[in-house]
Amino acid sequence: MPVLQPPPFRVYLMRHARAAWPAPGGRDFDRPLDNAGYAEAELIADKAADKGFAPDVVLSSTALRCRETAQAVRRAFNDTFEVSYVDEMYNAEAALYLALISAQTMSQSVMLVGHNPAMEAALETFIGQQKMAALLPMGFPTAGLAVLDAKSEQNASGVIWTLSEFLAP
Repeated sequence: MPVLQPPPFRVYLMRHARAAWPAPGGRDFDRPLDNAGYAEAELIADKAADKGFAPDVVLSSTALRCRETAQAVRRAFNDTFEVSYVDEMYNAEAALYLALISAQTMSQSVMLVGHNPAMEAALETFIGQQKMAALLPMGFPTAGLAVLDAKSEQNASGVIWTLSEFLAP
């Protein structure tokens, strides 16, 4: 997968918070956050707001656990932005997540609220396998938030994406 060129210049990748097990006969898509998940989502959303990590655009999977996570982020920022829901993010490959980011040419920053393994693979595309393994040896945690910034390479026309911060519950 190619490394994305800005804009956007900042990308936020957030995995949904911890979800409850599906109800008997229920669908995975309809799994809500459990009590620990609500606490995770609120904690990370508050940390993001305290650090001023305000996205211009928020795109979320339509799965219930992602919608609830995205709404926690929105509340932490006093409802200053809308969340757009994208059906295709559920069970998607990382390529779709990267395409959604690339499409945000009019924004300085974009946040995706989605699922593993696509979230982990998207982060790996930005920072590489070695950094990914060192940063997250146990994988991308629920409610984890990666903050990536585009930096111009010296003496080159390319851009390097750097992980500025990783917030986890």
